[in-house]
Formats: sequence, structure tokens, C-alpha cells
Amino acid sequence: MFAYSLISGILFGIFFGFMALGLNLIFGVMEMVNLAHGDFVVLGGYVGITALNSWHINPLVSLIFALLLFFVVGLGLFFPLVPRLSHSRDPEMLSLILFFGLSQVLEALMEIKFGVNPESLPLSVFGNSSWHFLGQSYQISWVVSALISLLMILLTYVFLYYTPMGRAVRAVMGNREEARATGLPVKRTSAIIFAIGIALAAMSGVLSPLMIGSIDPTSGLGLTTIAFAIVVIGSLGNPLGSVLGGLVYGISLMLMQTYLSSWSVLVPYLLLLIIVLVRPSGLLGKGVRHV
Repeated sequence: MFAYSLISGILFGIFFGFMALGLNLIFGVMEMVNLAHGDFVVLGGYVGITALNSWHINPLVSLIFALLLFFVVGLGLFFPLVPRLSHSRDPEMLSLILFFGLSQVLEALMEIKFGVNPESLPLSVFGNSSWHFLGQSYQISWVVSALISLLMILLTYVFLYYTPMGRAVRAVMGNREEARATGLPVKRTSAIIFAIGIALAAMSGVLSPLMIGSIDPTSGLGLTTIAFAIVVIGSLGNPLGSVLGGLVYGISLMLMQTYLSSWSVLVPYLLLLIIVLVRPSGLLGKGVRHV
């Protein structure tokens, strides 16, 4: 059972790391916490479910559609909202209020459109076979979802470290004012990263019914909490910290579900409290030296 929990935790951890990646990208560039992050994950889930049920489109194809659609949605939200926040007296606090309001609007719209009943994807959508490893069987949908998540994480890494735009993003993450002083297009970079963050959230949402069982319009708040806990565990503002945070969360969750199932719902909150108390900068965060 320990081996099963460990391998399952790794599979789930990779997925949850991918789910939190967009939230961490947006915070790293703009230092704004997108409290509507989980709602975009849920919207992506509804894209996958609707595409399969209405047009028999495989979720693998829905991933591409979600990427394109929500990239455009992200750009459409950025320009009327974010620049005004950036020039306000307290952009961090106002961003919390704004994105909380956006979360409530999205939840209400999803209830109107999709109703309140939970919906999911069939676990056989990627085939009826199982993956056998160390004498245990694992859902093929878990394995495929984890592999897709890992691929997207690797592509994000390549984007950040091996492309001109990625280097600009990391410069803005390091010091926004210095990046602006050197002539980097900070506003355009922020807009692209905001759109990418929203698109990544929606792409993870397409896979979410296969990993978390089902979604409904109220699932967004819980998913935002999990994503926020993951980025704090890894390191706020460090996108690759989402991967480590996701693995810590996924393995802890599966171990708790195996040995103390009644306490498993507390995993994100317990991990968040422990990390904040022991290492406030996160596992990959740099320590702060006080003079």
C-alpha cells in the first residue's frame, strides 16, 4: 500500500503542480494572486466535458482548444483590468478584491449555464487498460494526465529559459523596475504571461475530472486553495517551485488517504501552515538576510 500511495502521489503531484503553474507565473510577474484561478480550472473542465458529450471530441484535442480559447480570454481580461490595478495605491489588496469578485461572477455564470450537479469524464476516455508497476495497477487516465502535465511543465521550462520572451519574463520577475529601465516591454510581457497563466489553468482543468473525480461550479474555491498552498510550498514567484510543491502535496494527500482518510481534506491547510512556520519563503525560496 505504501508503494501504491507513493506512485499515485507522484502522478497526482505532477498534475497538481501543473494546475498551480499558471497561478505562480502570474504572481511571479505581477505579484497579484489570482483568486479566480480555480474557476478557470473548472471552466477548462467544462470545455473538456462539453466537447466530449456534445461533439465526441477527445480531451487531447480539447486541450489545444482550451489553450487557444483561454489565451484570448486572458488577453481580453488583462488590458481593461490589470494596468489600472498596477497604477493604484495598493495593487495587491485591490487585486485580491477584484479577482475574488471575478471568481464569484464566473461561479454564478457556470451555475446558470451548467447547473449545480457534479459532472465528470469517463475514466475510460484514454482506454480501458491499466498501467502495472511494482505489482500494482493504476488508472491509465491518471498516467496519461500526469504525462501531459509533465510535458506542459517541460515546455514552460523551455519557454522561460531558452526563448527571448522567457528571458524577458524572468527579468521582470527579478526586478520589474530594472527591467523597465533597460527597455523591456514590461506591459506586453505581463499581458502575455497573464494570458498564458489563464490558458494553463484551463488546460489543467480539461484533465481535472479525471484526477479529482468530478467538478461543479463551486469547485473553484477549493482548487484555488490547493493551488495557492502548492505555490507557497514550492515558492511564490518561482514557477518551477510549483512542481516541487505539487509533488509534496500529491504524495502527502495519497498517504493521508491511505492511512488516515478522514484527515485527508486537511492536507493543503496543514502543509501551508507548516511551510509558513518553518520556511516562509518556500522550499525553493531564497532566505532573507537581516542586517
